[in-house]
Amino acid sequence: MLLTRDTLPKTIPDIAALDELLCRPSQALIDDLEKVDGDIMFLGVAGKMGPTLAGLAKAASPRRRIIGVARFSEPDVEQWLRARGIETLHCDLLDEAAINELPKAPNVVFMAGRKFGAEGDLSLTWAMNAHVPALVAQAFAASRIVAFSTGCVYPFVPVDGRGADESIPPDPPGEYAQSCVGRERMFEYFSRKFGTPGRLFRLNYAIDMRYGVLHDIASKVWQGKPIDVSLGHVNFIWQGDAAAQALRCLAHCDTPTSPINVSGHEILAVRDLAARIGKLLGREPVIVGKEEPTAWLTDTSQATRLFGLPIVDTEQLIRWTADWVARAMPSLGKPTKYEVRDGRY
Repeated sequence: MLLTRDTLPKTIPDIAALDELLCRPSQALIDDLEKVDGDIMFLGVAGKMGPTLAGLAKAASPRRRIIGVARFSEPDVEQWLRARGIETLHCDLLDEAAINELPKAPNVVFMAGRKFGAEGDLSLTWAMNAHVPALVAQAFAASRIVAFSTGCVYPFVPVDGRGADESIPPDPPGEYAQSCVGRERMFEYFSRKFGTPGRLFRLNYAIDMRYGVLHDIASKVWQGKPIDVSLGHVNFIWQGDAAAQALRCLAHCDTPTSPINVSGHEILAVRDLAARIGKLLGREPVIVGKEEPTAWLTDTSQATRLFGLPIVDTEQLIRWTADWVARAMPSLGKPTKYEVRDGRY
């Protein structure tokens, strides 16, 4: 079954159904991947979004060789991928020799990076977010490279505007986001040097029922915990839509590589989201703080022109999330820290 607005379920009963939905392709994704020849390799596939991307790529292009690369410290992820016909390779991406031994796939999606705990070992954060990209960009100079980045590379922008578009120069607070600028600069430098086509995929807050801004807000509403609205505005996107847009970027690469913002097209108030979720859960949100006039927000007009609007809209995400949290379904236990304003994660 293809993913369309008409095929979306009213609720997501369990993790198996969630995985199936996340990896269900649209016709637009299938069509764009048909324009792209060759194997697709995912570097850092074992992270939060990696399995969704690899699984979605295989579902959209079942006869294509899909390769997932990671250390695979959690064997369940590797088993999940293999069960779906995805080849797995073990590699420590800090090891230059190991990177150079990987097969030279024509299409590379780079997903490796370090965010959570970034402040605990900043040298490792910079190594993962800037040194590893330099190694990968050189090893795969002849490939297309879609490199995951973050909207956190931008400075804060007014909440009553459209968000930061790709023309705004990166100028973020905090070393984590600065290291992400370093990641982008490495891919940009080597793309210019070698003529490598690519995209810098600036993603803001992918939503999975087990993780994301809405899961954070809904969990606090359900538990009666305070919700700080000082960083009071966000934008976000269903993880399946974000994954589809990342894969479709392979058919829309630039030389040299260029940034593209990916998120929902709406700027949403945290206070309003809490109220809407609270109504579904039958609980009154506990709001603290006062909204600041700026936030980390992106303008996704370029992505909308290329890909159209996300298939899963905000209202659907709110309903799914409230239902998931109310049933005490699993959480990844990784808060997004969307409310952090100083860049310290």
